[in-house]
Amino acid sequence: MKTHDMVARWSVWLVLSVHASGCGGPSEEEPQRPQAVCASENDPFADKVVSFKPGEDAGFGQDGYPDIVLGPPVGFGSGMGSLDVLSLGNRGEIVLELKDIGVVDGPGVDLLVFENAFGGFAETGTISVSEDGQTWHEFPCDAANRAGGYPGCAGVKPVFSSPDSGLSPTDPSVAGGDGFDLATLGVARARFVRIRDTGTNSYGFTSGGFDLDAVAVVNGSPLCEWK
Repeated sequence: MKTHDMVARWSVWLVLSVHASGCGGPSEEEPQRPQAVCASENDPFADKVVSFKPGEDAGFGQDGYPDIVLGPPVGFGSGMGSLDVLSLGNRGEIVLELKDIGVVDGPGVDLLVFENAFGGFAETGTISVSEDGQTWHEFPCDAANRAGGYPGCAGVKPVFSSPDSGLSPTDPSVAGGDGFDLATLGVARARFVRIRDTGTNSYGFTSGGFDLDAVAVVNGSPLCEWK
């Protein structure tokens, strides 16, 4: 009886195994596994304005907003400031999003911020970065230290790179602008950049305060989403 029972049980197991394997019949599709979809564009510039809060005496460049602060810088060197800028006004603030390439901590400068400083005339801004747009890390900016060259601030150095200059906007050695290294903050990567006028600049007209031209990623990696 034990032998017959064992044979019967093995027969049932074989039948169930055949049905489960789908041999000779319909099979269930395996569930799709999430895949990382990465940006196909190799765009090192800001792609979107998340928010803009103009301060008093802002206004210049708003007719070309938001495109005027997206894409590459339009610099004219140390003798002339660009007009392809957006004035933030007194303590005005703008938040930009990088949607193709995020900033990562690499060798040296990781991010360049372009204003229209020229001839030793600086209008300073404080730079912050974030990975999620909520938690921010701010680079120390000494806007009162004119003799020291406003260490840590943007809006200090002239911009040499432009679409017609042939100078790479992602090469800190030729592009101009002000460089920022994520290692200063102990941050590994970021997708958002916030620029805030320091409130220590010239005001009184519609072009008051920090005049943003563009931002560019020097060290970066493609941004990916799981789908």
